[in-house]
Amino acid sequence: MASSPKAPADPIDARLVRKLADILTDTGLSEIEVEHGGLKIRVAKQLTAAPIHVAAPAPAPMPTPAVQTSATAPAPAAEAPRHAGEVVKSPMVGTVYMQAQPESPPFIRVGDTVQAGQTLMIIEAMKTMNPIPAPKGGKIVEILVEDAQPVEFGEPLVVIE
Repeated sequence: MASSPKAPADPIDARLVRKLADILTDTGLSEIEVEHGGLKIRVAKQLTAAPIHVAAPAPAPMPTPAVQTSATAPAPAAEAPRHAGEVVKSPMVGTVYMQAQPESPPFIRVGDTVQAGQTLMIIEAMKTMNPIPAPKGGKIVEILVEDAQPVEFGEPLVVIE
């Protein structure tokens, strides 16, 4: 009895693929490609750590009062607000931009009166521009960050009276 035709032997060696995957893990690479003879193997892994890192609130930056008591606080943004009022804190990790375009006027200045929902600044996170709205109407009494400054989750940004 004739044997049924079999598919040709698989030219891809599973051990080689596993070894390439181990190399990715060991080196921190996200992709590797090997070509030998007529065989070309590309192994890639999708990185998901960045969205998890950004989405998870980091409680470590919250000890702002400890930084405030230090006489050698390097950045004015780390200081506690000097005025009474509502402190608007950063809802995410990112970079603050005080105006929509580099040549545009800033969204707010000290002394400005703002309405609830008005854009105070933009925080860029993962190449997405996120407007930061005023939680209430009032007068801007203190701006605690500078343009293009990196900020952490929960970091004070503005004081509104």
